[in-house]
Amino acid sequence: MDGKVLQHSQTQIMFPFKVKMGFVFILMCLFAPAQQAPVPYSSILNLSFKNGEFAMDLYRKISTYHDKNIIFSPLSISTSFAALSMAANGDTYEEILKGLKLKNLEQDNQPDLIPKLFQMLHGNISHNGTTKLDQSTSLFVRQNFIIEKTFEEQMKSYFYADIKNVDFEETNTSVSLINDHIKDKTRGKVTEMLSGIDPMTELMMINTFYFQGGWKIPFNPNYTRDAPFYVDNYNILQVPMMFNEDKFETMVDTHLGARVLKLPYLEGVAMLILLPNKGVDYNTIDDEITAKRMLGWIKKLQKIKLEINIPKFKMEESYALQDILPEMGFTNLFSGSANLTKLSNDKGLKVSEVLHKAVIDVDEVGTTAAAATTTGIIPYSLPRTFIVDRPFFFFIYHEDTKSLLFMGRVIDPTKN
Repeated sequence: MDGKVLQHSQTQIMFPFKVKMGFVFILMCLFAPAQQAPVPYSSILNLSFKNGEFAMDLYRKISTYHDKNIIFSPLSISTSFAALSMAANGDTYEEILKGLKLKNLEQDNQPDLIPKLFQMLHGNISHNGTTKLDQSTSLFVRQNFIIEKTFEEQMKSYFYADIKNVDFEETNTSVSLINDHIKDKTRGKVTEMLSGIDPMTELMMINTFYFQGGWKIPFNPNYTRDAPFYVDNYNILQVPMMFNEDKFETMVDTHLGARVLKLPYLEGVAMLILLPNKGVDYNTIDDEITAKRMLGWIKKLQKIKLEINIPKFKMEESYALQDILPEMGFTNLFSGSANLTKLSNDKGLKVSEVLHKAVIDVDEVGTTAAAATTTGIIPYSLPRTFIVDRPFFFFIYHEDTKSLLFMGRVIDPTKN
């Protein structure tokens, strides 16, 4: 074996040579606030915006591979690669920052600024009372694999990482141990993430992200009824459709030919639903969704009384990001010229695999998930119903920082 694997359970990264480092994405974010030098809050907002830009680019890449449901956590993926950047040097380091859209946040006199910003962002997001947002990072290391001390200290300091020794040659025991860890951190939402482990693995990095939120205005399950959902002109499904009537925030994006609905959770987090107008192909909207446009939607929302119908849906999707990220500039990282010398003095390390898995469950109670556009808004002209009976997009975000936690599209709500 001539490589090392870096794996992240929901997002797994592997370095062909001997190192496996896995990044797991799930729905949880548990980052305690840290004692550190003051950083302007505007820098945290800027990090959130850049993460949004990365998210939209990644979504467009994923959408070119298939015409199906999509769900992923941009914050989980970017956090994993931010941690990985601390292991990188030279061109590999520059490539990671550029790929994550974070290059302009770097400051020569503050080499640890980016991991510090991620730490502070997660600290802000985790202060949500009844809304569960937990994230954790763990390193599983082969007994005789030597991690550079500085990298180990940074992982503990900025990402509160647990570091545990594992005998990867005992593959069944290792798989069971790591799957149990992932199951525990994601509260049972992600099980049997790993089916096997290369016995040559030296290091596996697991990042779990778990979200669970109850609706601020819950749906009454007694009103849920089967109703038609129009996948396209030829495929009409009967799906459980939830109903609610109350004051909700909404707006119209006339340029896109779509409407936006905000569904708030109990504390600090909300879901935006972007619903293309009848006759508007959702594929034509893909290239128009940007972080700037999303912020524009949020600014232009207006509260009116609405009758809304939303399908219940549950999705679980996995992505081999090593096939997608090179198209977004992550090329050196996956090649023999990768420079990961801050992780280990061992030569020949590279990332061979990045597996990302996301889970979401939306029902009457809430959700578990393991551009300024020229838009004319006249309140009295807004439709009084919002019926989500065709393919739509969704965005789950932290309201204070505008950080995008999850995003995706629903083509068929019956596909799990």
